[in-house]
Amino acid sequence: MKNRTIQLVFMLVVAASAVLTACKKNNSGATAWEYNNPENGGFTKNRYTEQETGPGLVLIEGGTFTMGRVDEDLKYNWDNIPRRVTVSSFYLDESEITNQYWLDYLTWLKLVYGDEYPELINRALPDTLVWREKMEYNEPFVDYYLRHPAYREYPVVGVNWLQANDYCQWRTDRVNEFILVREKLLKWNTAAQTADEHFTTETYFAGQYQGELKAPGLKDYNAKNEDGKGFRRVRMEDGMMLPRYRLPTEAEWEYAALGLIGNSFQELISDRRAYPWDGHFVRNDGSDGSYFGSIRANFVRGGGDYMGVAGALNDNAEITAPVFSYPPNDYGLYNMGGNVSEWVLDVYRPLSPEDKSEFRPFRGNVYQTKVLNNDGTIADKYDKSIYDIGGVDTFVTRYQREATKAEHLTPQDEQLLTSIKTKLEDAGAKEKERKYDEAQEKMAEIMEEVVGSESVIAPDLRDGIADYITNSAGHQKMRNVNVEENIDRRNYQRADNIDYRDGDLQSSKYFEDAEKETDQNRMYDWGRTTLVNNRSRVIKGGSWRDRAYYTIPGTRRYLDERRSLATLGFRCAMTRVGSPVGLGSKGEEDE
Repeated sequence: MKNRTIQLVFMLVVAASAVLTACKKNNSGATAWEYNNPENGGFTKNRYTEQETGPGLVLIEGGTFTMGRVDEDLKYNWDNIPRRVTVSSFYLDESEITNQYWLDYLTWLKLVYGDEYPELINRALPDTLVWREKMEYNEPFVDYYLRHPAYREYPVVGVNWLQANDYCQWRTDRVNEFILVREKLLKWNTAAQTADEHFTTETYFAGQYQGELKAPGLKDYNAKNEDGKGFRRVRMEDGMMLPRYRLPTEAEWEYAALGLIGNSFQELISDRRAYPWDGHFVRNDGSDGSYFGSIRANFVRGGGDYMGVAGALNDNAEITAPVFSYPPNDYGLYNMGGNVSEWVLDVYRPLSPEDKSEFRPFRGNVYQTKVLNNDGTIADKYDKSIYDIGGVDTFVTRYQREATKAEHLTPQDEQLLTSIKTKLEDAGAKEKERKYDEAQEKMAEIMEEVVGSESVIAPDLRDGIADYITNSAGHQKMRNVNVEENIDRRNYQRADNIDYRDGDLQSSKYFEDAEKETDQNRMYDWGRTTLVNNRSRVIKGGSWRDRAYYTIPGTRRYLDERRSLATLGFRCAMTRVGSPVGLGSKGEEDE
């Protein structure tokens, strides 16, 4: 009886403690003011446990690892010196982006931009001509690979780095829009959305997109609202919206591909891995219960052997394979070795292993900030397409030079090109005078003239100029930060840090002569002695056309961000916020 009494008293004490703890959660530990109470000002603290896992993503628990070469450097590039780094936890797609996913993207673009800006749909089209080889018959892949349903679960190829980034931005907005619809705050209204009035995460946060409301919003505890009964839209502080989808960094991709979480005990890595699986061989040893001796990934086994012998096709894929083919690695990621190589976020430099930080290493930072009005409010979103004027000028100049050399221009073609060049000069002059709106108006005139022209070369020019659209209607205005606003900063001052320590003035032979500083690469003489510049992006992993060497996660190659290949695809990543591994059952949910 005495024991039961003691037990009852103990339970009452625990229950009372739980009540007090719950009450304490609703008060600030700094001021003791109650949260979510309109009477004292409406300080808000919303219910939140941890980050929701976005569609298609797998949580990659971060940690330290040896990044770089783990096998012989067959090409003697000496651009991948092993070094220990730390990668934070992040999310990564379990497979490459498929043709079906890309067709969904094109469908949305047609719905929203098709009537006003058809050039944006053309800009997003993968280059199906990447399948052509001078001594191969690949026309069936040119015609059918992207759109035929037989290939819809195959990885999309022919996508350049810029297109991949556009897709990541689009995916972020569609997922966050879905969350607001799921939470019954918005209605589906895709058919009603237009080029300058459609959902993006940033314009929603800025109050520049309204949509069709299904509910008035979240309860607003602001004391200035009548009786605290007002409503507001979702904010970042609510934790409801997900961070941006993006390409993984080189370090993240390599770390995820190795999958050392399945090859370690405590902090001991039991065996070094050469591939995304155990051992130093490419055939299955049967330890996972699958077919003994089968190839673990989609790559070329030897000269002329892309899939094996009829009746026993080893990797069962002459080109790419469906994205869920072959066993996943220990993180649950498919095809991190083979099938297609993949774009990552980094700019390529051969000496990156010596320059990058040990923590979350990355080269390619270009810092931006929102464009503000004079009163400090966020500037209204774009209502037209924004062009890279210098890029368009370079394209038109090259096109004119090559067409003239080949004697393909008619008088009408020459007249169109002359008119475009004149308008480009005007746009460039306006841009130097910081009259950005007037400069972009000139670019809009160029596109209107091209679209309305009956010249034979007009379609080529339209598609080429569209490739240099840097932002489109309906998106928030952003700009690079400038030196003046960072005068007192010590961690950075310039916006563009791509060539920091490797290509900037300090790292060149002109480091003592500031007068010779230019906007061009100072160390890399692109097109003459090197193909490396600030547009060179790292690609990782092997492909269906590569030998096994390139399936080693540490190998690295590079390609210009505007080029694409039949062997190159991508997958998306997302930053993990908060706890690296998740709070799980130990987490305390805020009330």
